[in-house]
Amino acid sequence: MNASTPSTAPARRAPASFAALKDRGFRYFALLSAAAMLADNVEHVITYYAAFRRFHSPWLGGFAVIAHWMPFLVLSIPVGALTDRFDPRRMIQASMLLFMGVSLTWGLLILTDTLQIWHATVLLVLHGVAGVFWLAPSQVLLYDIVGPGRIESAVRLNATLRYLGTLLGPALGSALLLGAGPSRGLFINALIYLPFFLWLVAAPYGPKFRAGGAAVRPALRGFADVVATFRVVRANPVLVTMLLLSGGAALLIGGAYQAQMPQFAQDLGHGDAGLTYGMLLAADAFGALVGGVTLEASGALRSRPITAIGLAMLWCVALGGFALADSYPLALLCLFAAGFLELSFNSMSQALIQLNAPNELRGRVIGVYSMASLGARTFSGVSVGIVGGVIGVHYSLSLSALVLLLGLLALWRVCSRDHLG
Repeated sequence: MNASTPSTAPARRAPASFAALKDRGFRYFALLSAAAMLADNVEHVITYYAAFRRFHSPWLGGFAVIAHWMPFLVLSIPVGALTDRFDPRRMIQASMLLFMGVSLTWGLLILTDTLQIWHATVLLVLHGVAGVFWLAPSQVLLYDIVGPGRIESAVRLNATLRYLGTLLGPALGSALLLGAGPSRGLFINALIYLPFFLWLVAAPYGPKFRAGGAAVRPALRGFADVVATFRVVRANPVLVTMLLLSGGAALLIGGAYQAQMPQFAQDLGHGDAGLTYGMLLAADAFGALVGGVTLEASGALRSRPITAIGLAMLWCVALGGFALADSYPLALLCLFAAGFLELSFNSMSQALIQLNAPNELRGRVIGVYSMASLGARTFSGVSVGIVGGVIGVHYSLSLSALVLLLGLLALWRVCSRDHLG
């Protein structure tokens, strides 16, 4: 496909199981991305612990959540525009360098016992910025690696392996914290990002390797880029639907219930640190991992808007069940189901974005998607956390799930009416 020709989403047969794994480039990309996600989560474990031990500041803990997601809200579209203009490999390398620099700086400040609260706030923001510079370029590069025929498989497998990094990160972070100490653990962690950076030096993907060679990329036009991108999105019903789905889920729920897990665990009688508490923290990540492997192996679900909405509706039911569960086994089961369903609808919506984005504006469209699906999580702490402080987190999460479920039901009816299924 010529780089300047808009992609379309014609009727497609379901790809073979694990189709993307047949591509050597994807195997390297996905494994190294998972390693970087592992390092990302290791850093969270060590730095949050070190900052709490030094400052005992609830404000800093809340700021850490805002700093993680706010850059996606503010910078996703500008970074998407840069991705359309420049080589995504170099942008990902820049993000890896920033991640490494943040880990090394944390480690040095802790080692020299000079960490101050303003250091922590700056480093938390820089870590969030690094995440933005990683996401949109990595999705554009992923499309370059596998092409439209295998993009559904690639998105699902890549998301599954990233969840594996999320699942293993806390364990490795705890091991490094105990075995090497916080400063040395962070120095070691910085090295985990390095293989991805080195592979990207000469990876044969990106603009100059596309069919027809490197096309002339659209100029950067500031706010005009935002307007033009939204016009493209508005003209495509599938893009609009997936943005509403992802944005609504992020705005009302996102991952805010994870921050409230100590309260849920305490109410279930497992509030002390230990295996049972850890299982609650890991249950939805494990469900996502199992979901990605199961769906990829079975090829059971094709990427369709109405299917993605249906899975998201079931996700609301699972989270509502968790919020109202009065037994530990039931809570674990609901969290496992929530993880399974969250990966399913998120990977499906991301694949539909990829398949319907014009090639010359792919980075910008992915930037809009990142702003909706990740940036909107900045406000999910209000619907679950702040409201939970008034009525209780069990009721705030179940209420958020119910409101989202009703909104998705309306979206599902519109899709059915417009034959987007």
